[in-house]
Amino acid sequence: MFGDSISVQDGRSLATRLAGRTGDPLAVHNWSGRPTAPAVDVLAQWARNYGLPRRILMATGTNDIFTPPVFAAQVDRTMAIVGRTRTVVWVNVQIARTAQPVAVQVADQRNGAWINLQLCEAQRRHPNLRIVRWAEYLAAKPTRLTVYLRSGVHTTVPAGQNARNELIVQALAAAR
Repeated sequence: MFGDSISVQDGRSLATRLAGRTGDPLAVHNWSGRPTAPAVDVLAQWARNYGLPRRILMATGTNDIFTPPVFAAQVDRTMAIVGRTRTVVWVNVQIARTAQPVAVQVADQRNGAWINLQLCEAQRRHPNLRIVRWAEYLAAKPTRLTVYLRSGVHTTVPAGQNARNELIVQALAAAR
């Protein structure tokens, strides 16, 4: 898993859940505040140094709301690194920083939707890309936004963490 601060917080719980469900270990490389480009740099380095497993989890994109036009190229770069025989499971984003003014929250949501749209468009080009639809899961019941997110970004513990991690484990298990 290559992730950002949400993954820093939730990674250990995810690894435990995944191992309990499928028996699979989870190697992690998470970094708070990391946009996707540096995560893909690390993925490329990891591929050179260690090789890659059959499934790669990308849990980045939230920090790309500040420069959404660069995101699609990073998804394509990821897919070029992993090739056609490995599956990439990518968690989409939901962000609206509640401590910020409403205009910022609206911009966060707009840019988050742009990130998610780019991810959907990439899935059309890359049949081995799977999306964990975290944003859609949260939107399905509006109360989930406050129950499962704190500050409009990070998952609450344990409710949001468990919900997001369950979606990820389901996607990883389906990609076996």
